[in-house]
Amino acid sequence: MSSLPDAARAESPPERDHRWGFGAFLFVFAVFVLSAVVIGAVIGLARPDSVDSVATILIGTMVPTGLATGACLLVTKLRGNGPKIDLRWSYNREDLKVGVKFGLLGLVCTTVAAAVWTRIVGEDNATSSLGRLVDDQAMPVAAAITLFLYVWLIGPLCEEIIYRGLLWGALERLQWGRWAVFGLTTVIFAVSHLEPLRTSLLLVIGVPIGLARLYTGRLGASVVAHQVNNFLPALAVLLITLGVMQP
Repeated sequence: MSSLPDAARAESPPERDHRWGFGAFLFVFAVFVLSAVVIGAVIGLARPDSVDSVATILIGTMVPTGLATGACLLVTKLRGNGPKIDLRWSYNREDLKVGVKFGLLGLVCTTVAAAVWTRIVGEDNATSSLGRLVDDQAMPVAAAITLFLYVWLIGPLCEEIIYRGLLWGALERLQWGRWAVFGLTTVIFAVSHLEPLRTSLLLVIGVPIGLARLYTGRLGASVVAHQVNNFLPALAVLLITLGVMQP
């Protein structure tokens, strides 16, 4: 990665002066888990014979992450300087260039790692939780496109705000070194997906994304890297839900 422009490399981040820390991340993660449990229970009680319905997939996939992201942004507003300052939010040409580079690197690494992992654990065990949900689940075109855009663009944005934004800032506030912050956020990102069999694969996915954040010191680059990395999985979900491709 020596070809990256000097301007893209992270400088020492300014001292954190916000009033939130690691407890804020635990709160946001609790919002995610509890909302997922409540939504699952409500849908199951209301429609016990339709747990694999299109509405269940869309609501169960998108709403918990959206609520957790909203909680994250609220924390920065109430106990900090807002998301732009506290989360190092940016989206400029340099972020785009660096994000695409790391995203393409991640796409190659993820494709290779997924192929190896599938041979080790078997195709059924290597499938993500979302992949299992959409198996043999036909969707209307509008719903399929909505899920595609979520997996490709919106989900990565939300996850980066939570992990490489809020969590990263909380660890920097504790005065952890940059590489230690990168390592721990990558591990927590992988473990927090609550898919034990896929944790090692998620670690591979998280490394290039975290490096984009590390090298620039800004959130925009890691968002782009994550979105690039998610394009092929999102496309596969779209083709499966439209019945064009078999799972």
